[in-house]
Amino acid sequence: MRKILFACTIALIFISIGFAAFQKAPWIVPPAEKARKNPLTASDANATAAKQIFLDHCANCHGDAGKGDGSDAMMYDPAPADLTDAARMSKITDGEVYYQITEGRKPMPSFKKRLTDEQRWQLVLLVRSFAGSTSAPPPAKNPDVPGDKKPEPPTSH
Repeated sequence: MRKILFACTIALIFISIGFAAFQKAPWIVPPAEKARKNPLTASDANATAAKQIFLDHCANCHGDAGKGDGSDAMMYDPAPADLTDAARMSKITDGEVYYQITEGRKPMPSFKKRLTDEQRWQLVLLVRSFAGSTSAPPPAKNPDVPGDKKPEPPTSH
């Protein structure tokens, strides 16, 4: 009986680990969304507006400084992202940040209907500032996005 109980316990542990691994899957952002450019530029007005929006809608989870240490952060799995992680933030485009804010993913809510387009783009600027940057990496070249295809060299017949 002990062997069966031990085997069941081990099986549950492995199932839990496997389930947790699937829950931490990366965001899947459509290529066209990744390629979107922020129409706003960094300015005092945009920064002031974004800071208030962030404090009202995001700080409970992401923390006042964007470290993912807000008062509600411990309630969620996966934990809120650390927006000050420059290495992580340097790998994602403005379009990806905008998409994540817009669409959300459990436990993060969607802000598509809660915030205007301009407010979401202002948040992108603020999120970039947490990581010490106001600019995003260029989007990766993707043949599925119009304008990203390189012309083929001419062939001789």
